[in-house]
Amino acid sequence: MPDGHSFIARMPNQPGALHRAAEIMKRYGGNISRIHYDRRIDPQTVFFEVRCYSGTYAAIEEELAAIGYLQTSLGNFSFLRFHVHLPHRPGALFEFLGYTTAANANIAFIDFDETGQHPDRVTVSLNLTESRIADELLNQLKSRYPMEILEYDTTGEQLDTTIFYIQLAQKLRAIIGNAEEDFLLSFLHDINHIVQELTNLGEDPHEVFDNVLQTGTTLKITTGEGFYCDVQRIDVSTDTTLYCFQMPGGGNIFLFDGGDEQVMVDTGYGIYHADVLRMFQTMGLGDGSRITRIIITHADADHCGAGGLYGAAACMHRGTQDIIREANRAYGSASQDSVLEEVYTTMINLFSRFSPPERVHLFSPAGGAVRSIFPVLATLRICGIEFEVLESLGGHLYGQVFLFSPDTGLLFTADSLFNFRSLTEERRRYNSHADFLITSVNVDSDRASKERKALVELAQAAKSTIPGLGGWCIICGGHGAVSVLEEDGLAPAAACLRYTHASGLQQ
Repeated sequence: MPDGHSFIARMPNQPGALHRAAEIMKRYGGNISRIHYDRRIDPQTVFFEVRCYSGTYAAIEEELAAIGYLQTSLGNFSFLRFHVHLPHRPGALFEFLGYTTAANANIAFIDFDETGQHPDRVTVSLNLTESRIADELLNQLKSRYPMEILEYDTTGEQLDTTIFYIQLAQKLRAIIGNAEEDFLLSFLHDINHIVQELTNLGEDPHEVFDNVLQTGTTLKITTGEGFYCDVQRIDVSTDTTLYCFQMPGGGNIFLFDGGDEQVMVDTGYGIYHADVLRMFQTMGLGDGSRITRIIITHADADHCGAGGLYGAAACMHRGTQDIIREANRAYGSASQDSVLEEVYTTMINLFSRFSPPERVHLFSPAGGAVRSIFPVLATLRICGIEFEVLESLGGHLYGQVFLFSPDTGLLFTADSLFNFRSLTEERRRYNSHADFLITSVNVDSDRASKERKALVELAQAAKSTIPGLGGWCIICGGHGAVSVLEEDGLAPAAACLRYTHASGLQQ
């Protein structure tokens, strides 16, 4: 049976180029299953997926490479802009262009008018494949012509849109580091697939790229010295304190500190792990070695992505384990074939340094017990408090679970119910990127709505025995502040204190 293969072609922007590439694939029995070209993005780059036998695909690659169509490297392009003063004689411009052509430079801009203010001056902008070639070209030109260098950039920031995807690759390298060329080409192919899907839904392709880059950039700049966290502390009993840590991007981390026992509910992104441990130590909570168990509510990277970096085993739903293995957050739902969901999972796992739990205990399948509309999978004790593990309907994600303590009125609602009003503008903006790229963070909106309604009713009926909170049920959402459900909506249950690496926890 033919296999699926993908490649990126960089073809001349001239009539017949696409037809020539298609003829090569047809000749070897290749069936094109996806193609995307958008002149608004990059006038020379085409993305292909083709089904054919592996042996014939090698022949297709060889022929495409022979005519210069197969893109196998992204290079480290430089941008050069300068004035050059040419002698006023026939052939002067032709001679100058000979040097730029020999350097394989792509002219992005050229301006000359002998009737203008500078009749002997040509202004040129060039894209060159690497800084060494740019330096050699500069030395050649300086020895022959009077010149003024206006810009010389080796970061890729100034590259023009005729090599948009190469410029995008350089920006991605700044986020994920120096990835191998094959990996980066494959990742570009994935991003392009998101662009194709969302463009067909009427979105601006450049807005898609911006949301991708903003997602990765936000995570990178909010680590290390840029890390911050909003912290709530609630004394749930005489010897147990519950901490809620709102990460800069992504979901909350909860920590029960019971003296001899620490239990974590959700882990945050892997990229924040070192910062979280540093915060724990600053607050006198240890270095993570006292954590005996981790409870994972669902498989999104911002809730389980640091699990493999802790020594403790993680308890989770089988569906969570399946999603992690399949690397598709929509697995187990009606939308599991969505390209947007699958590619977004790949992207966010890469940007956030996904390291899911390796030591796993799975909750048993549902029996006959239910709480409201939710099957009860298990009961467990955390620092002396008994919780029911409730199975969601799969509205946000297949395998998501909730934790409910009828005795104390603590309810962990994961991403099905949280205090949206408590989110800072920065967190709302970060969360909006996922909403844009996958159109909805819920894999089944109807089920998500039913879950949310049932959780609110459960919270309204429950009473908290935690002192000082007025008997209201304590809602620990996957994002935002730990809150109580009052008559006019969710309100923070305790003050949020800001932690930074520079200043520690601000009282």
